[in-house]
Amino acid sequence: MGVSGSGKSLIGSRFAKALGVEFVEGDEFHPGENIERMSSGIPLDDKDRAGWLTALARRIRVADDTGTGVVISCSALKRAYRDILRGGTRDVQFIFLRGPQDLIAKLVANRTGGHFMPLSLLDSQFAILEEPSEDENAWVCDINNSPDKIVSDLIARASLEVT
Repeated sequence: MGVSGSGKSLIGSRFAKALGVEFVEGDEFHPGENIERMSSGIPLDDKDRAGWLTALARRIRVADDTGTGVVISCSALKRAYRDILRGGTRDVQFIFLRGPQDLIAKLVANRTGGHFMPLSLLDSQFAILEEPSEDENAWVCDINNSPDKIVSDLIARASLEVT
C-alpha cells in the first residue's frame, strides 16, 4: 500500500515472486470510469473507490478460502479502505511503502509505461493518506532504500513471521 509512485507494483511483484505466490495488480480492478477520472486529473472519492475496494476484498477472500497466498498492490490510503480489504479476514498483512512527497513526485515524473495516474494527483493522495496505526501491524518500508533491499527485508520478515 502507498501513494501512487511509491513502488507498489515493483515491490509487490518481486515480493510475490520470492514467496512463490500470485501477484495481482490492484489497478486492473478499477472500473473504466475511475481510470478516466484519474487520467483526466480528477481525484477519486470514497464513492468512486467503493466497488474497486470490494472487488479487491473478494480477491483476498478467494486466496484466504483456498489457502493460497497472494500479493496485491493497492493504494489503501485510508484505514476505512484497509478495513474493507480485510473484510473480516485477519490474515491480511499490509506493507506500507513510505517516502517523502518530493522523492515520490520524481519517481512519478520519471515513470515509463504510460501509467494513467498523473503527477497532478499526487497532492490529493498525500492529503487523504492515513498512515497505518500501530494496531494495524503494518510493515513499514522506507522507499529511500533500493527495491532489492526492500524486498530482501520483506522476505526476511516474512520468514520470521512463519517460524
